[in-house]
Amino acid sequence: MRILWLKSDLLLPLDKGGRVRSWHLLRHLAARHEVTYLSFVDPRQRDADIDGMREVARRVEVIPRSDPRKGSLRFYAGAALHLLDPLPYAVGKYRSRAFSRRFSSILSEQRFDLVVSDFLVPIVNLPNRLPCPAVLFTHNVEAEIWRRHAETKPPGPVRALYEIQARRMRRFEAEALGRFDGVLAVSDADRATFSRLYPNAARKPVRVIRTGVDTKYFDASAPMTTRSTELVFTGSMDWLPNEDGMVFFCREILPAIRAREPAVRLSIVGRSPTPRVRALAGDAVRVTGGVEDVRPYMREAAAYVVPLRVGGGTRLKIFEAMAMGKAVVSTSIGAEGLPIRDGEHAMIVDEPRAFADVVVRVMRDMPWRRQLERRARALVVERYDWSAVAGELEQALIEFAGVPSRLEPIPGRAERQTELRLRNRAIS
Repeated sequence: MRILWLKSDLLLPLDKGGRVRSWHLLRHLAARHEVTYLSFVDPRQRDADIDGMREVARRVEVIPRSDPRKGSLRFYAGAALHLLDPLPYAVGKYRSRAFSRRFSSILSEQRFDLVVSDFLVPIVNLPNRLPCPAVLFTHNVEAEIWRRHAETKPPGPVRALYEIQARRMRRFEAEALGRFDGVLAVSDADRATFSRLYPNAARKPVRVIRTGVDTKYFDASAPMTTRSTELVFTGSMDWLPNEDGMVFFCREILPAIRAREPAVRLSIVGRSPTPRVRALAGDAVRVTGGVEDVRPYMREAAAYVVPLRVGGGTRLKIFEAMAMGKAVVSTSIGAEGLPIRDGEHAMIVDEPRAFADVVVRVMRDMPWRRQLERRARALVVERYDWSAVAGELEQALIEFAGVPSRLEPIPGRAERQTELRLRNRAIS
């Protein structure tokens, strides 16, 4: 197949969950399909990242674009300009005549079997009619994320703004689902939510592409054999659900843990921590910012905590922690959409005091923790390596494109470049 893949940004560096998912899937597709990749690029981004994209796409086309730093005067000024925009801010800010022109130019130069819009963002720059089948790859139900954000805010102007954005996103998402020939979701939970929120649009076929993990890179070769009071969370710390989760954990859960385990220390590991996240740093909290490799921080931790109250899709970070043989303690939203069972593969707790109780047990009860860790690692190794997941995506795309299928199993993982590249990326 000839596939035109559209995205808001490059997949490199691999420092966000959505990038990691798309990278691994595209890497397998590129083994026998011709992929053209079109996205925006920050002018400050390394040329090596653009060159590196050729590992997953035969042709890479980029449109320069930069976002103001979050919290800056330019950031707030730009957001203010979108207050009256009928489109949600997270999408409307990506309007680009340059992107639209490049998209049309590419289509005029080459025939494609399929167009894939990776996330909602590229849609604002597409014509209403496309010359070939098109698929929307959703990593979340975006309207649900904004609704959940609003619910975490106290009554007032801030909550009202989130509610407005949630309504705008719901209208846009409904229209978007209706424009495509098919939809890719990352969990059965997301597919059910699409059907509930958008019963008309969701009549289009929705295929679930499972979350995967690189089980060789995230391995359990050095299991912890001593008692630890270290906790860890990894993620892009400028993403609002991660910021909210860490503020919630440090204010509502960590004090109850410290009351029984005074030596406990939480490491918040990830790129671009916001001012609210940096302010959490102290005796019991380490905020690292971006790191070359997240695995050493994960290995020394007794528990990997995912106290998210906002979000959608699936959390790649949980599968990465499970692949490393870590005991995961998560909220229901944090583990939403993942095929894990509470008490068998991870501990799922929503009430702050109960969350603290489970974390303390993980630190103190090593035999029980080791059983949890072994079951977690076994699950992802047996069923969720990226090579298996990519085969599901390939078959779904072939069906949407309506092309004949004469496929052999996808070749083994091309690790020669990817292992090196992943080695120095902090994963969200």
